[in-house]
Amino acid sequence: MVGGPFYTVNLGRKDSLVSTQSSVEGHMPLANMTMDEIIKKFESKNFTVQELVALTGAHTLGFAHCKEFAYRLYRYSKTVPTDPAYNPKYAEALKKLCHNYEKNPAMSAFNDVMTPSKFDNLYYQNLEKGMGLLESDNALFQNPKTRPFVQLYAKNQTAFFHDFARAIEKLSLNGVKTGNQGEVRRKCDAFNSIHI
Repeated sequence: MVGGPFYTVNLGRKDSLVSTQSSVEGHMPLANMTMDEIIKKFESKNFTVQELVALTGAHTLGFAHCKEFAYRLYRYSKTVPTDPAYNPKYAEALKKLCHNYEKNPAMSAFNDVMTPSKFDNLYYQNLEKGMGLLESDNALFQNPKTRPFVQLYAKNQTAFFHDFARAIEKLSLNGVKTGNQGEVRRKCDAFNSIHI
C-alpha cells in the first residue's frame, strides 16, 4: 500500500505468554544509544551491520514524539544548544514544530519529512543531508561501519528493498516460541486464558 517491497510472512508464529515492559527493557535499541551499542544489540541477535542498516530503513515511515529528540534541539550541550549534526534549516523547522512539546506530549515529527507516507529510500538520502530525526538515525551516517550501507541505500532503492525484505524475514524468525512457550491468541491484545 505504501510502495515497499513484498516479502514472505511465515504463518503460525505464537504470541508470548508474558507481556511486560520490564521484559523488553535492555533488549531494544534506544534512540540515544551510540551506534556501537546498537551494533552490539543487533549482533547479539545474530544480525549483521548491513542488516541493522537495512532494518532501520523502516524509519522511512512513522513518527517520533518530540520528547524523544528535543534535547538535540534545545539542550544538546552547555555551549551548543542544537546538535550541529542537524541541517540548520531542518533544526529550525523542528524547533517550531516542537516548541510546545512539554505541555503537549503528543507533539511529534515524521521520521522522513520528505515522503512520510511512502516506503522508499529517501530516509537514507535525508541522513546524508543532516535530516536524521533521532540521534540513532544521525549516527548511522556518522559511524564508519554503517555509513557505506547508508550511502548504498541512498543511491540504490532496489538494493534497499531487497536487503530490507531479507532482513525483516530473518527478524520474523527471531525468538520464535514453540510448544507451550506461547499461544496463538484469539484476540491480539489479550491472552486466551490465565496461565500460571
